[in-house]
Amino acid sequence: MRAVVAEDLALLRDGLIRLLTAYGIDVVAAVATGPDLYQALVEHRPDIAVVDVRLPPSLTDEGLRVATRARREMPGLPVLVLSQYVEILYARELLADGAGAVGYLLKDRVGDVTEFIDALRRVAAGGTVMDPEVIGKLLTRHPTPLARLTAREREVLGLMAQGRANAAIAARLTITEKAVSKHINAIFTKLDLHPSDHDHRRVLAVLAYLNG
Repeated sequence: MRAVVAEDLALLRDGLIRLLTAYGIDVVAAVATGPDLYQALVEHRPDIAVVDVRLPPSLTDEGLRVATRARREMPGLPVLVLSQYVEILYARELLADGAGAVGYLLKDRVGDVTEFIDALRRVAAGGTVMDPEVIGKLLTRHPTPLARLTAREREVLGLMAQGRANAAIAARLTITEKAVSKHINAIFTKLDLHPSDHDHRRVLAVLAYLNG
């Protein structure tokens, strides 16, 4: 797997390079600015891009804007956002393009290296992985349809947003897979959405609905 890393802090950038390399991932470019990120993505067309939200020169949402632009020009380009911040506007655009292969994790909540690498591989394979805090902020912007969901259905939806399969959701909540399927069907019924066998489609369908 070939990766591009975008992180403006040298120590964190070096740490990511060492970590990915240790897991057999070839870091073909490691950059510190938005313009350099765009150039690296166009030049290398990597299997995965690990992108910080706030990059020079603006140090606002440069990384996310570049990633969104690159995905418009290269549909399906896998992007894993790894940041301290949740930028709602561009996060919604990044997630709602329907192409999958998107992740959004918060740095201070990534506590396990193997889980991070697993998330990265899922995104590279076309899946969607989201931190619960990210999906929570996206969902609370549109509370009306979500008010129809029960507390348990919200829990299931949050785990779906992390890219978890039904079996993993069942294990996490200590319920049966049949119960998980029932909750998922209820979620899509209440949100007027059609369920899908593909986890990333389930998440993107919810986000697309809320975005509209």
